[in-house]
Amino acid sequence: MPEGDTVWQAARRLREALAGEVLIRSDFRVPRYATVDLTGRRVLSTVPRGKHLLTRIEGGLTLHTHLRMEGAWKVYGTGERWRGGPGHQIRVILGTDERTAVGYRLQVLELLRTTEEERVVGHLGPDLLGPDWDPERALANLRTDPARPLGEALLDQRNLAGIGNIYKSELCFLLGATPWLPIGALPADRAEKLPGLAHRLLEANRDRPVRQTTGLRHQDLFVYGRAPRPCLRCHTPVRVADQGDGSQDRPTYWCPGCQTGPAPAPGSPQRWRERHRRTPT
Repeated sequence: MPEGDTVWQAARRLREALAGEVLIRSDFRVPRYATVDLTGRRVLSTVPRGKHLLTRIEGGLTLHTHLRMEGAWKVYGTGERWRGGPGHQIRVILGTDERTAVGYRLQVLELLRTTEEERVVGHLGPDLLGPDWDPERALANLRTDPARPLGEALLDQRNLAGIGNIYKSELCFLLGATPWLPIGALPADRAEKLPGLAHRLLEANRDRPVRQTTGLRHQDLFVYGRAPRPCLRCHTPVRVADQGDGSQDRPTYWCPGCQTGPAPAPGSPQRWRERHRRTPT
C-alpha cells in the first residue's frame, strides 16, 4: 500500500497537471458516477491527507480517492501513450488542454461536497506531511492503548497518518524494538522520539524517487524486503512474518539481533490482533 510520501508525490503531480485548469474531459468508469460530467469546471487543487487524496473542483465538489494496495494516478501529455495498465482498470479520467490524469485500480473513489471532506478524513490523526502535524498529539494517540503491539499502533491512521508497512518496519528497527513489543513497554526516551523520527523519515523522502532510510549508498532500507539477507548492522538474518488478523497483507520485517521484544515463532503466521479489530486507512 502506498505510504504518506508516495501519496504526497501523487498529490503534487495532480496539482501540477490540473490545478487552475478547466476540464475538457471527464470520464467516470464506475457505475455510481457513470452519468457525472465535470467538463467546464476548473480544478482548484489536490491535497493529500494521510493516504487519502482530495481533488477540489469548482462548484464545491471534491473527488476523494485512495490508492490502497494497487491504485495509481498517472499523468500524460497530449498524444502520450497511456502506460498505467489495461483499459478495464481505469476508474476515472480528468483531462485539460495539455494534461490528462488517469486513475487506475482505485478501490476508493467518491465525489462529495467539499464541505463534507471531514466525513472521509476526519478520523485521521496528525498528518506526518501535513500542516496539522502535531508530534505531541501523535504520541498521546499512540499511548492510548499501551498493550497494543508497536507495529499495529503505527499502522493505525487514527494515531498518526501516513505510515504503511515499509515505514512501520524501518521505524521499529531504528527504535530497536520488534513490531510486536507492546507500545507501553517501549522505553520512554525512545517513545518520545518516535513521532519526530517518523516525521523526519517521511519529510526526507517526499521528494525522492526511491525511498531511503539508511543513509548508505546502494542500501536503501535497513530491514524491509531484506529477509533472509543479513542485517546491515549486526549481520543476523533478517526475518519476516505477517502481523495482524489476516484481513490485509501486512508483511513485517525485523532483525532479531538489533531489535528486542516478542516475535512470532519461526515459520508461523502472526495473528496478535483481536479477531475483529481493523486498522483504518
